[in-house]
Amino acid sequence: MTDDDPDSTPWSDRIVGARMAVDSEFSSEVDRSVFSRQEWGMVMTAVEFDIENAGDEAAAELVANTDSLRDVLPELERAREAQAAMAAGQEPDSGGGNGILDSVKGALGFDSNDDVDEIDEDQLREAERLADAYATELQSYLESNGRWAEIRRAYVEQQ
Repeated sequence: MTDDDPDSTPWSDRIVGARMAVDSEFSSEVDRSVFSRQEWGMVMTAVEFDIENAGDEAAAELVANTDSLRDVLPELERAREAQAAMAAGQEPDSGGGNGILDSVKGALGFDSNDDVDEIDEDQLREAERLADAYATELQSYLESNGRWAEIRRAYVEQQ
């Protein structure tokens, strides 16, 4: 295989167009969730897809690996707090902090806002549920467009 060979394209890159189509279809599901569309975009940066049983046509399943969600959810909370502060006409970090000093204290583990790093377990479950539903919808989309077998084969070849 050469770099010009389409078969050398990573399997996950081959589903980008399908993901864009599913994103559009999935937006109503996101709208019914606790996440804004922007927040859902951040959630999806932490989700990776995998194919379980890829070698078995009947059992192959696209699954969402959500192991990194615990790293992203505190960032969502920080973004929400910043947006709320800006909406109230405050500077995002004007919670009495000193900017650089607060950054250094946070880096050393002396952050006065430690509760931000706590994970909202309900929010985590909702993100996992949505990611799983998204994976199911994406696989259905690939199947209905005759691309699932190609994607499965590419996955197997690249493992």
